[in-house]
Amino acid sequence: MELAGAVTIFLAICISCLALASAWRRMHKGGKLPPGPTPLPFIGNLLQVRTDETFKSFMEPEAHKPKELQGCDRCLPPPPLQLKEKYGPVFTVYLGPRRVVVLCGHEAVKEALVDQAEEFSGRGELASIERNFNGFGVALANGERWKQLRRFSLTTLRNFGMGKRSIEERIQEEAQYLLEELRKTKAQPFDPTFYLSRTVSNVISSVVFGSRFDYEDKQFLALLRMINESFIEMSTPCQLYDMYSCIMQYLPGRHNRVYYLVEDLKDFIAERVRANQATLDLNSPRDFIDCFLIQMEKERKNPNSEFNLKNLVLTTLNLFFAGTETVSSTLRYGFLFLMRYPKVQEKVHQEIDQVIGRNRIPASEDRMSMPYTDAVIHEIQRLTDIVPMGVPHTVIRDTQFRGYTLPKGTDVFPLLGSVLRDPKYFSQPDAFNPGHFLDENGRFKKNDAFVPFSSGKRFCFGDMLARMELFLFVTSILQHFRFESPIDRQDLDISPKLVGFATLPRDYKICLIPR
Repeated sequence: MELAGAVTIFLAICISCLALASAWRRMHKGGKLPPGPTPLPFIGNLLQVRTDETFKSFMEPEAHKPKELQGCDRCLPPPPLQLKEKYGPVFTVYLGPRRVVVLCGHEAVKEALVDQAEEFSGRGELASIERNFNGFGVALANGERWKQLRRFSLTTLRNFGMGKRSIEERIQEEAQYLLEELRKTKAQPFDPTFYLSRTVSNVISSVVFGSRFDYEDKQFLALLRMINESFIEMSTPCQLYDMYSCIMQYLPGRHNRVYYLVEDLKDFIAERVRANQATLDLNSPRDFIDCFLIQMEKERKNPNSEFNLKNLVLTTLNLFFAGTETVSSTLRYGFLFLMRYPKVQEKVHQEIDQVIGRNRIPASEDRMSMPYTDAVIHEIQRLTDIVPMGVPHTVIRDTQFRGYTLPKGTDVFPLLGSVLRDPKYFSQPDAFNPGHFLDENGRFKKNDAFVPFSSGKRFCFGDMLARMELFLFVTSILQHFRFESPIDRQDLDISPKLVGFATLPRDYKICLIPR
């Protein structure tokens, strides 16, 4: 028995060594990769990258201090150099066994996503929701599937008025519903989260589902809570699931919650698809779902078609999810900034009074005459930094980049947060300063490093809708209300509650005082 036990232990050690050697070879295969910290087998660079503050590990040395001792410089030795500072704007890290090339700053991200757009056009792994999508749906698809779905989605959304007067009228109408609800608060403190998400979601709902929801619709409210909770779960700053998804998907725990939330959302979309199928008129499409069903019918004999029910459900979910939570979270953060900086709010009020007045409904064409308001909204988007690490990309072929070789399939993190806070382009990168988007004469000026919707072939094609929504909702609300905080504005915490997949503001209450 003792001999058998010794042999078993010896074999286990040999197998473990072979597995570690194999993992080491996989981690080091490929050409000349960008520099980075030396990885260990299986755990990669976990000693250099905090799983709860990945973005800060890349960009900010303060993240390496224990939280209870942050700010106590005499208690600790100097923090290590941030990875960007030590290795430059392009470096390689291993998140467990997963190799990732990280891009920091405007120049590096632009060179990859714009100058070499085709090579960097692949969608990298987003492990937290990969079980739900499995490469289907326009947002997470690759290759010919992605090309077909993106081309169709862009065309269909434009046909339904995206970027045109017709979608503007939908936003203006929804703004009036919102104002009616806000008046009911009677200047009392309230949490704006679901007020804003209901309004924003109804705009995209009118496109993908053909109609808006009543604000008290229980199913609608349940959907918004699921979307909000999914966004929170995806943004909970822990990368362990993304590093070891092949193992952790089989283990119990909170990391599985987002899977079940997204599955519930998929079930709702599938139910809407079935309802549309039962009442479909091939000659009169009512919404995005109808258009997709019609395209499925047109291509039912095409063996290479990507128009099937799975892509329909998941592409619709992509549009519904992104069109709801990103804009509403940006508005929520923006209102917090405007409470914190009343002089900025006052100047926006003055511009609204001068250009629009108190009675006319704001229109998107007013933006050209309102440079300060435009600058404020841009600065809100910049500091909100809604997806700081960017959605992962992957190179679709062996790629030469800045003298390095990125093997086909290498995941790439274009850190949009590092672009939006690039000190070469923003004089006060961490401060709320609308002057970043104004010239010396007070005219609006564009900034090349303003990339909240990413750039290149994978940029968010809902950017025009989001810009229009932000302008019309902000001006419509501020036309009628003044934002005040129920607590001293100096005590408002404008630091984010979560920084993970997304940046989320802290919970707060606001008072809307009629003007």
